[in-house]
Amino acid sequence: MARTHLHVFDMDGTLLRGAASVEIARHLGTYEEADRIEQAWLRGEITDAGFWERMLPLWAGMTEADIDAAFAAAAWIDGVREVFSDIRRRGEHIAVISQSPHFFVRRLEGWGAHRTYGTDVVPHEPQREVRMLTRQHKVDITMTLIEELGITEKECVAYGDSTSDTLLFERLPYSVGVNCSPLLRETATVCFDGDDIRGAYELGRQLLEGAPAVRCPT
Repeated sequence: MARTHLHVFDMDGTLLRGAASVEIARHLGTYEEADRIEQAWLRGEITDAGFWERMLPLWAGMTEADIDAAFAAAAWIDGVREVFSDIRRRGEHIAVISQSPHFFVRRLEGWGAHRTYGTDVVPHEPQREVRMLTRQHKVDITMTLIEELGITEKECVAYGDSTSDTLLFERLPYSVGVNCSPLLRETATVCFDGDDIRGAYELGRQLLEGAPAVRCPT
């Protein structure tokens, strides 16, 4: 297989302003309750399992058309399609790895992502055991893709915003924090603050091309 570069993107807070679960609930008219659940989870007041126990009932009756509509109306950061298009034009590879539901994340394949990964949750089966995608899974998936593509870790760059990305940022030599948390700024190679992912992507390209890293201001 020809050598290439791999771009690994987080979704919530990186490509999407906010959280997919909240965007779905907004479309279904249950935004306020979903936001309370999301904020409680972010504060550490409920576990991952508790999050899904509370969130799944809000999606009762949701159809594939509802998911499509929620995806289309979601608050995406500017430039996602353009960045994906440029990566594909160069013959490079795109992976999106998110803790959000895979049934939402996988719709980014329609925008050009080669591989998508997310939490294995089914909206119509609230009693089904949820297999949560974890921080370690992000590392494991990325390392597997690097091996499959026959590239080195220096031919991969990760983009993320929060604690779910810390292990991956610690593992890879090149990472771009996107409007990221103070904790992630400590491990990111470079940081981007703004409303257009093309700015973060340009920093990632510079890293892959050997530009010196400029550590993030804290």
